[in-house]
Amino acid sequence: MSLVNFDSISKLLNDNKAKAKHKQELFQEVMLMVLARVTRADSNIEKVEITRVQEVLKEQLGQDFSEADILTAASSEIFENQSIERYLSSATRKLNERERVIILASLASVIRSDDEVRGFELDFFDKVALSLKATPSEIAGLISD
Repeated sequence: MSLVNFDSISKLLNDNKAKAKHKQELFQEVMLMVLARVTRADSNIEKVEITRVQEVLKEQLGQDFSEADILTAASSEIFENQSIERYLSSATRKLNERERVIILASLASVIRSDDEVRGFELDFFDKVALSLKATPSEIAGLISD
């Protein structure tokens, strides 16, 4: 084997690119699932909440999601097999501080979108924050530069 080809370094760089892509996809999936799921937290899905989820996902991910996409994600079968807390607990190991702050700030924005914060929504926010193992500063939206 010739070292001049740099096969090992090339493989390492490609593996890192694949891991970065997977990490970004995981973050996008968590964002979609959390925001879609909060629209069902109080079993009163309002159009303004769906619209706000669409706006936040466009702002944060640069992607458009239809109302049908969001409603499908909100009632995803994944939550029949495991709770959102368990799903987030396994995903949180791969999310960084910035991503957790974005998820929590986006979640708060959707909860506030209908001008009425309900107890079920607060419970959902708390479950998400605890599952993400968010610190008080992350919950407040504070991250170091």
